Amino acid sequence: MTKDELLQRLQDLEWEDFECKQAKSELPKSVWETVSAFSNTSGGWIILGVREERVGKSKTFVIEGVENAEKLEQDFIGTLRSKSKFNVAISVHSQKYDFDGKTVLAFFIPSSTVKPVYYNNNLGNTFIRSGSGDQHANDAEIAAIQRDQAFGSRSELEINGTDFEDINLESLHTFRRRIQQYNEGLPYNELDDEDFCRKTGVTLHGKMTYGGLLMLGKRDSIREHIGNFWIDFIEIPGDSSANADERYTYRMAEQENIWESYKVIIQRLRLYVNNPFVAREDGFADEDNSQLYCLREGLVNLCAHTDYFSPMHPTIRVFDNRIEFQNPGTFIISIDMVKARNVSLPRNPTIINLFRYARLSENAGYGIDKIAKWKELTGSEVTFETTLLYSTVTYFLPSKGGQKGGQKGGQKGGQKTADRLLTILSSEPNLSRKELSQVLGISPSAIQKHIQRLKEQGLLVRVGGARGGYWKVTTSK
Repeated sequence: MTKDELLQRLQDLEWEDFECKQAKSELPKSVWETVSAFSNTSGGWIILGVREERVGKSKTFVIEGVENAEKLEQDFIGTLRSKSKFNVAISVHSQKYDFDGKTVLAFFIPSSTVKPVYYNNNLGNTFIRSGSGDQHANDAEIAAIQRDQAFGSRSELEINGTDFEDINLESLHTFRRRIQQYNEGLPYNELDDEDFCRKTGVTLHGKMTYGGLLMLGKRDSIREHIGNFWIDFIEIPGDSSANADERYTYRMAEQENIWESYKVIIQRLRLYVNNPFVAREDGFADEDNSQLYCLREGLVNLCAHTDYFSPMHPTIRVFDNRIEFQNPGTFIISIDMVKARNVSLPRNPTIINLFRYARLSENAGYGIDKIAKWKELTGSEVTFETTLLYSTVTYFLPSKGGQKGGQKGGQKGGQKTADRLLTILSSEPNLSRKELSQVLGISPSAIQKHIQRLKEQGLLVRVGGARGGYWKVTTSK
């Protein structure tokens, strides 16, 4: 940090990663709270020798400098590195500035690799950063911090007491068919099911991994070993739950695993965006590169970044004016850093890799660009919010007057059920009648009537049998 950067920061009113302390001749007691807060969240700068002044709601800063700067610096750094104050040794980077003869000390406290970080041997002295202030972490936040110790590795661990029998074979086979259709060059396509699972990280040493079980496992097995799995997708007729005419118009039934949830949710989202279908000769639609692509990245990111050991559920809420993806767990890397450096650090690497094998997610670091493209395509914003307990990505929907080709209101948008059925089967030709029923919110018998009518009209053909076959859309309506 340069002097100019420091002075520029001093003019800002809200900081997530910056804290000024007067510290004329000694370290203030509140400095330890800030050290704990920065260590437990995303890191930040502590500046000694700057006094904050408030006049009403406005805030200004006065550079006063510190006395005996060398002693203050040594005392501070020595305390952090000695483990005498905190439960872990804390690395720190220091800089010294001179402003017209006044010395200012700056210390960068990085996010700790060991958490929670607390002082005086008291877990109750665990602090987190909230806005521009330090806050005591509550029990739920401390538990979330402790779970994040396994960030980026938990999904790859094997689960004792599991084996290949815990895989939902129907999910595995539809997943493999997706890969064979859209990623023909993957060398694992020719392997048998057990070798495929071993090579892709679904299993390890003959046991299921957490990521593999969540993605392709049986629901009973998932609940036995993880206990709280459920992705909740709900469509609410209003701008909030409070002012909705009814609680919801559609709510997805509980699914077996992530893969089954994904298949239903992505087709429901398709009803809210503009994705014209043009069939190729083989009956499949081209890869979406449109509004649905932006939403798909949000859905995959929710699946890959959810803390599945939290008491919270990942939830997608579709309101009249927005679509919210909310998952338990914080963004470990700030969104600004992801945008600037194309950095990717998924909470569940095995899950994101499985989506990439199926060509349903961008390579590391680039998915954020696809999410952000929503504004260019629709004229509406995408926002990102995160706390220690949960993160939210919100896609604001265009108004009816300003919509750029999107279909406002999903089932209320006027598209006939048969047309929606063709659109869905063009992108997911392997969906069963039961899955189509869940997507469209009508009974399997009604699905069968629509399919029969489309077949009679020559718009839909079944290629192959009930197992292993697929639907071929012969033209668009």
